[in-house]
Amino acid sequence: MTPHLANMDEILRLAPVIPVLVIEDLAHAVPLGRALVAGGLPVLEITLRTPAALACIERMAGEIEGAVVGAGTALTPAHRQAVADIGARFAVSPGLIEGQGPDGPIPLLPGIATATELMAGLAAGFTRFKLFPANVVGGIDALKAFASPFPQARFCPTGGISAGNAADYLALPNVVCVGGSWVAPVDAVRAGDWGRITALAREAAALLR
Repeated sequence: MTPHLANMDEILRLAPVIPVLVIEDLAHAVPLGRALVAGGLPVLEITLRTPAALACIERMAGEIEGAVVGAGTALTPAHRQAVADIGARFAVSPGLIEGQGPDGPIPLLPGIATATELMAGLAAGFTRFKLFPANVVGGIDALKAFASPFPQARFCPTGGISAGNAADYLALPNVVCVGGSWVAPVDAVRAGDWGRITALAREAAALLR
């Protein structure tokens, strides 16, 4: 079984890429997760954007050896608690959740887009953040600008990250990993082409940080 991970930093350091998954069909959840883990990407973010999401998280957390399953698009404290109750190991939010800090039922990775939001997150006790949407809010240039005034902050940029630019993000000293959906193309998931997904995961897992 996957060892217990105490904080968000430990989770983010398991692999250079966290697959961001929007799963429509519960039947795809476990084989998709197993394909990604087989390729070397054990940290899986299942977004709460589909009716099947909660059931997918529960199944994947319970059935995929070596996976660290988390929930994305957590918008409220209730979301964080609900996904913890069904086996999620972490939660990711597109922004700061009012009243939420690092302490809670499971680690939380809050999203920020501006220096003001980053300062609010630091004040709440966070040091690990999702830059979101990275491609819209300045991407690599924004992360470079944040590095000097906020040396304690580390990031998992998400939004517009691809096989073509992931290495550029990972080269930044304040980037721990990146989040992206390119490792699980919709057509490959619908076709059940798990071999293709494992190959994409293997390429992503080999990216240097």
